[in-house]
Amino acid sequence: MGNDVAWRLRAGHPWLFRDALGGRPLREPPGAPIDIVDPSGTFVGRGLYDPEGPVAVRLFTRHPDEQLDPPTIRQRVAHAQALRARLLEPTLSAHRIIHGEGDGLPGITVDRYGEYLVVHLYTAAVEPLLPALREGLATHWAPKGIYEQRRFRPPTGEGTRPPAELGWGEVAPVELVAEEEGIKFAVDVTAPLGSGLFIDLRQGRRLVARHAAGRRVLNLFSYTGAFSVHAARAGATEIVSVDLATRAHGRARRNLQLNGLSEAGHEFIPGDAIKVMARMQDRGRKFDLIIIDPPSFARGPGGQVFVAQKDYRDLVAAALGLTERGGLLACASNTAKLPLEEFDRILGDGAAHAHRTLAVVERTGLPPDFPIPAGFPEGHYLKFELCAVG
Repeated sequence: MGNDVAWRLRAGHPWLFRDALGGRPLREPPGAPIDIVDPSGTFVGRGLYDPEGPVAVRLFTRHPDEQLDPPTIRQRVAHAQALRARLLEPTLSAHRIIHGEGDGLPGITVDRYGEYLVVHLYTAAVEPLLPALREGLATHWAPKGIYEQRRFRPPTGEGTRPPAELGWGEVAPVELVAEEEGIKFAVDVTAPLGSGLFIDLRQGRRLVARHAAGRRVLNLFSYTGAFSVHAARAGATEIVSVDLATRAHGRARRNLQLNGLSEAGHEFIPGDAIKVMARMQDRGRKFDLIIIDPPSFARGPGGQVFVAQKDYRDLVAAALGLTERGGLLACASNTAKLPLEEFDRILGDGAAHAHRTLAVVERTGLPPDFPIPAGFPEGHYLKFELCAVG
């Protein structure tokens, strides 16, 4: 390992990539503690070894006398709880309580939905930490139940991601209600592909709500309608939600019901966003606020693959064909592989193709319950920009 890699790790980056090992074979089991030293033999940090994937070692300390043992795990859970108590509104019941490297527990995230917690494991290297993690979570958060989901590839291959399993406590109800900004959302803590509420987009929803009053809103890739519900409560005059999945629209309707909001003024359209927008443009429809929040990778009904970097420009161009001059375009990207500078270029490219202009007027990202170590730019995967349309 070179001095440049050692300096990057000392500056806060929590990952030692496999190519930095220089081809040296390691035979330690997953989760074994590995000491990292610089070319002079000086201690740099200690991390958990992962024999699979591009990240070989995930750092958990830069102190040579510290181990990631049960007392340390419980202490880090306590510190994470204290941080959220300082930063978050006490009424918020849907938020992240452990954010991996930002809370000193690499390869692990934990989300809270009311009285239940969902643990996500991103590498087999952290499996041995589970008993101590459960104990710390039960002690400091007193949940009714803790669910666990493994998000790494199993030894048998890809396969379908299984639902989250109950690791501790009581079985959750089929429909669990969590709350943000005084708005209720129905969530499923066992769902393998998402609970029904992307809690990392909270600040983006807040931003949309601040500008939705009196506006006609188009919500693309609407999923379970979180943006639509926020816009409805804020006083939008018309809301159109577009998503491929009819089932997602059913869950969006349920979220409206939970908040006592009428479906009057709402339209739910199942279908491909680009095709739906083309039909709307043919009919001359216009909107004052359009939200673009595509998945980073998805497969459409005809088998075509949507990749954010490749197709976002076309989404922006099509959306601008439906946006009133003086309107707003809210654009989200949730992939670390698309840096902010490139995202801005894509927005500008889409505007040029539509012969319109865009000006970024507000920008946000991850909320404070998603702490990112300084020196770890890849951790800032979420970009959300509100643009004025000319």
